[in-house]
Order: sequence, then structure tokens, then C-alpha cells
Amino acid sequence: MNIIEATIEKLDDPFGILTGDRYEIFLMLDVDQDDDLFSENGMMLKLIVVVEQSNYKIAQYDFIEKSTEKIVDFALDEEEKEPVLSYCKKLIAVEESEKSEMN
Repeated sequence: MNIIEATIEKLDDPFGILTGDRYEIFLMLDVDQDDDLFSENGMMLKLIVVVEQSNYKIAQYDFIEKSTEKIVDFALDEEEKEPVLSYCKKLIAVEESEKSEMN
């Protein structure tokens, strides 16, 4: 499973109920044909990442077939979670850097 493209959006909490910042991240995946996760429709991983102070965690995620937008019942392996979270941390850092440059 390789990440080939990503999008990120900071989620607003207009009522201030939630602590920390939340980001919705879509990772477009390149999956080997012999992998159980492979789909001819393409595959993406949708994540909600929470950042509180300097702690990052994956609050929720779903594997989704790209062209049908159907949720696929798969889980990230423990050894996959850390590289995915690390990738998300970098995306968040770039997103925040770009926002601060605009202000």
C-alpha cells in the first residue's frame, strides 16, 4: 500500500465543544493486486486525525472504494498505523504552515 495523493481539510468546531484540532484527510492508495485490499475501483483511506497540544492520534478511519465510495471493512495493521500517522503529521504541518503564511 503506497500513498499516491492526499487531501486535507481542517474541521471547524463552531460551538467549541471539542478539544484540540481535527483534520479530515483522504489518502489515495496504490494497492498491489495480490493484496486483499486491492480493488479495481481504486482505494482511498479517509481519516480523522486529532491534534491536542503536540499529540496526534487517529480518531477514526475508513477504507473506501474510490469510484463507488463504498466503505470497505478492513482495518489498518498495527505496523501500518505509525507510517500513516507520520504521513498525516507532515500533511498537517504543511497545511498549518501555508495558513500562517497567508495571514
